[in-house]
Amino acid sequence: MAQRSTGLASFTGNANPYGGGDPYADYRTADFPFTQYANLAARELGAGVIAANDEFFAQRENLLISEAAHFDPEDFGHKGKVMDGWETRRRRGVCATQPWPTAEDHDWALVRLGAPGVIRGIVVDTAHFRGNMPQAVSIEATNWEGALAPTPEELQGADVKWTTVVARTPVGGHAANGFEVTAEQRFTHLRVNQHPDGGIARLRVYGEVLPDPKWLASLGSFDVVALENGGSVQDASNRFYSPPTNTINPGRSRKMDDGWETARRRDNGNDWIRYQLVADSEIRAVEIDTAYLKGNSAGWASLSVKSGEEGEWTEFLPRTRLQPDTNHRFVLDTPAVGTHVRIDIFPDGGFSRLRLYGSLTEAGAAALTTRHQELGG
Repeated sequence: MAQRSTGLASFTGNANPYGGGDPYADYRTADFPFTQYANLAARELGAGVIAANDEFFAQRENLLISEAAHFDPEDFGHKGKVMDGWETRRRRGVCATQPWPTAEDHDWALVRLGAPGVIRGIVVDTAHFRGNMPQAVSIEATNWEGALAPTPEELQGADVKWTTVVARTPVGGHAANGFEVTAEQRFTHLRVNQHPDGGIARLRVYGEVLPDPKWLASLGSFDVVALENGGSVQDASNRFYSPPTNTINPGRSRKMDDGWETARRRDNGNDWIRYQLVADSEIRAVEIDTAYLKGNSAGWASLSVKSGEEGEWTEFLPRTRLQPDTNHRFVLDTPAVGTHVRIDIFPDGGFSRLRLYGSLTEAGAAALTTRHQELGG
């Protein structure tokens, strides 16, 4: 198939052997243009590595850990060096006269995305894999349309259509290897291939969530800004301590950095986040949660709504006092209708979650259904 990705940063060849000190001192990365999107392969969204053909040295599940890969130079186990990633054994040829693996030999892992969506970019992170990373990687994607979650065996069936989103490309060791994806399709699963073998520390899959309109319609009332339902962060005034996307993640915050916290302001301004809702929506109830933000929660907050990128902002929740480490609930006297919402906090600080409960308007439901069909849902 035609190549569907662009390698944005090329790190060919091995990294230098670890020489002591900070293991990240010589780590190679770049600014990738797609990282403003949500990580569709986040465990917090329900993503999982459901199968791999080999995980002799290190478990496949490590690929999706949210924290950066850890490295302990003294940590060895019964099978060898303990690595924080997915690592397979060294492939061999068929006999003494042909000891090398063939060009077709490769290892693979099947990844279920936490939320189906359109992929904008992928990072294959080989942190701490310096001489034992794969020579190259390729990634395929599919959109599973069955009512039930597929088994690994079903995903590998002959009737499953896979689209190459990252063509076979050399990667560098101890580096973040980024690939821009241009396939305008909805995907649910990935097949990550490493050629011929080796180790990958982390996998990040950045994109836009595209929910199933039938599922949302069956719910009736739901959180129209939630990441898993197709909401997203468009922009924010400050991302100093933690990313604003945390505020629309599933579930309650479990610690302070699982929300959004800004740097301390030294002026008379205020901080804010701008969201795009799943589609045109009618909002009837609101939650603003400051869980775990005790001495640094926002003092006050207000909410505004608009329709379309060029619409005018209209305040629907006036500036309201917030308490630290508290979930605040508001029932709106009049529903707020629109496609975008902005929260302003005064003067700074943060909160952990924003929930906007309501339902799609008739126009919003129609637009979402059309996009879902156009992208293969």
